[in-house]
Amino acid sequence: MRGALGGPRVLLRRLREVMAEQVSAQERLDKIVVLIAANMVAEVCSVYVLRVDSTLELYATEGLNKEAVHQTVLRSDEGLVGLVASEANPINLSEAQNHPAFSYREETGEEIYHSFLGVPVLRAGNTLGVLVVQNRARRTYTEEEEALQTTAMVLAEMIASGELSAIAKPGAEPAARRPLQLTGMALNDGIALGHVVLHEPRVVITNFIADDVPKELKRLEAAVETMRSDLDVLLERGEVADGGEHRDVLEAYRMFAYDRGWVHRLEEAVATGLTAEAAVERVQSDTRARMLRATDPYLRERLHDLDELANRLMHQLLGQDYAPSRDRLPENAILVARSMGPAALLDYDRKRLRGLVLEEGGPNSHVAIVARALGIPAVGEIANATGIADPGDAIIVDGSTGDVHVRPSPDMEAAYIERVRLRARRQLQYLALRDKPCVTKDGQKIALMINAGLAVDLPHIEETGAAGIGLFRTELQFMVAATLPRTAEQFSLYRAVLDAAGERPVTFRTLDIGGDKVLPYMRNVEEENPALGWRAIRLGLDRPGLLRSQIRALLRAAGGRELKVMFPMVATVEEFDEAKSLVERELTHLRRHSHKLPERVEVGTMLEVPSLLYQLDELLARVDFLSVGSNDLVQFFYAADRGNSRVADRFDAISAPVLRALKAIADHGRTHAKPVTLCGELASTPIGALALVAIGYRSLSLSPSAVGPVKAMLLDLNARKASALIQPLIDSPAGSLPIRERLKAFATEEGLQL
Repeated sequence: MRGALGGPRVLLRRLREVMAEQVSAQERLDKIVVLIAANMVAEVCSVYVLRVDSTLELYATEGLNKEAVHQTVLRSDEGLVGLVASEANPINLSEAQNHPAFSYREETGEEIYHSFLGVPVLRAGNTLGVLVVQNRARRTYTEEEEALQTTAMVLAEMIASGELSAIAKPGAEPAARRPLQLTGMALNDGIALGHVVLHEPRVVITNFIADDVPKELKRLEAAVETMRSDLDVLLERGEVADGGEHRDVLEAYRMFAYDRGWVHRLEEAVATGLTAEAAVERVQSDTRARMLRATDPYLRERLHDLDELANRLMHQLLGQDYAPSRDRLPENAILVARSMGPAALLDYDRKRLRGLVLEEGGPNSHVAIVARALGIPAVGEIANATGIADPGDAIIVDGSTGDVHVRPSPDMEAAYIERVRLRARRQLQYLALRDKPCVTKDGQKIALMINAGLAVDLPHIEETGAAGIGLFRTELQFMVAATLPRTAEQFSLYRAVLDAAGERPVTFRTLDIGGDKVLPYMRNVEEENPALGWRAIRLGLDRPGLLRSQIRALLRAAGGRELKVMFPMVATVEEFDEAKSLVERELTHLRRHSHKLPERVEVGTMLEVPSLLYQLDELLARVDFLSVGSNDLVQFFYAADRGNSRVADRFDAISAPVLRALKAIADHGRTHAKPVTLCGELASTPIGALALVAIGYRSLSLSPSAVGPVKAMLLDLNARKASALIQPLIDSPAGSLPIRERLKAFATEEGLQL
């Protein structure tokens, strides 16, 4: 059924004229509802706007009582209007009063109307309001639904622009620009204040309404074909390895790019009178709205693929490079992204980058590790972050609590500025301790070393006054590279690390890849339980060429110096023997070719698989040293995936079972006169370090930012008193005494800063 004024295209052209008029916001809204009602032969057209208090206010109407405007306020889940808003889906009814969600407000006079069509006003998947048409006659809207959704898109831009704030009641402004406090998962400690920069910038559409629909359809067709061709070329290139993670992603994009249903939805949106790019924006916003409400993880991932594909198509239509520009980063930039790889983060100017917010990514993700190396406050698991925040928005990232404040109030901003000043004063206090020996009050020397893995980590050795590098994650070089690093590239990095450390020891961990650490240029093997699968030393022993080339690079880089090498994920002493034999083999090779050898080579292992707890005597008779990988050890200990937010915090590492196991390792190390260091997040908190020193650890490797707080605590600690406290606690039946709480009480009594 065509409207009285010639259909949706005529309506959109008239809307463009109204949007260009120099009138007040209320006058503009009033004209819009009159236009829509006339075009759709509707007796009622109403606009409800979502407010900062999560209610829906009637902002304009044609057909209902005018006195109800700005007086009728609905809960966000009240009636049919609330249902449209909460579910972000249209509702089309010929008899609205029979619907169980139907309710009406007497002041509006809407009880006489039967048919109802309501569509959400969406922008980037966020509901900003509801647009409704009604009639007395029992009628099913057909073409009108598509036209009303298209019109709602134009309204969304008006609301998002802030124009309606001029006619809003104080404290009840439109929600589109309201301050938001969001809580996710803390990825790296610190506080950052700045302005939003989108890692994949949204295209700003300036022309929504098509002048020539057939021409727009041709533009869309040409852009889709070009995008398909580009994806085909990318997949045919040699540098995208068969079976690699990047190829899997591109294959998914190509599958959707050739999906006729997706293209048909775009064509339908253009047919309503939108430009090609506006059509993509509308379909993309609808997709994102569904994505935010999907509970099935597979469905959410597929919808993400469609979202990414729409971004590519939008850039193609407007002739913009899809790759984001990183050389013009503004001052105090806070990067906001759905997800990103570690290499992408390293591309940004560190001097201007202040923080990171991700929709995805846990504390042990690759990008989180790099964020810690760069010292950037970071928060993950912020749903729809890229849709909520607009470029240039003020934003605060609290990496200590996992809170993100978008468009914060002046009071909130002032409070955080004071917190930043306090943290800065504390950092100066920690800096003053840099050159002070780390010795407890009762004379126990504690070696504090740092975890590292990239060239950007190296300055932290001097900055923190660390005793060395207790864990150098060699896999990070492989993870951030586009192709497999050659032996010469590995040699250069390892030599630079040893040069930066000088006389201080560096412990290199051989490649810990596989599981969640997928290299984009290597074939990804699908496994039911990747953390327990073909990874780390298992992969290295099955592919000895890869491990041997790395060992050779390490041995050559350490020529004339001491070298410490350890193997990850060792589960049996036989695995260690096999891995160590590769080191002997490479030493023989270098001797034969007259290469300069290290003065001394120490070979050890990470203890992160619980089976080694029952092979300690045999293992310690073979190794030169042990490093306890508490992150993996605790997750295997409790069979709880540390990357799964549902169970990651279910079990406490500072508990009797874990501390008993850790103490047994330290005790066995002393018995065999073999050094034992603990590397892991447990050592990177003052309370964790307190527990470890109390059970006998005298060497810890922690994140660079944790050295100051941990050292300050240790300098004030009486280690013997801590040991006397903790021994009865871990000897008691598990669960009978809350060890973490007892340690906190002890710290308070002793004046220790946790």
